[in-house]
Amino acid sequence: MVILGVVVVALVGYVIWVATHRANPPVTGRIDTFSVVSDNEMRARLAVDRPDPGMAAKCFLIVQAVSYDRVGERWVEIPPGTEQVTRVDVSLRTFKRGTAISVESCGPA
Repeated sequence: MVILGVVVVALVGYVIWVATHRANPPVTGRIDTFSVVSDNEMRARLAVDRPDPGMAAKCFLIVQAVSYDRVGERWVEIPPGTEQVTRVDVSLRTFKRGTAISVESCGPA
């Protein structure tokens, strides 16, 4: 019974830790606009929100085709700046026509 209690307390502690650390990431990113330039290129405007604009950030973008296959990807580095929300124009090369761009992850650089 004691072991079960320890396991339950550890599990609750883990859930609380995950909820507090993952619920409010230090850097978030979103795609504001994107366009298909050609069968091998897409362009996007990436908006990165950082509580501390002096912190460099990096985001991983992916391009998907109409079949949901991943057809392109790119790390984008955002240097320290003065604005909390920084917008960056990005070009992504693809090996097949892309139909959507999304931010897979963002974080401090």
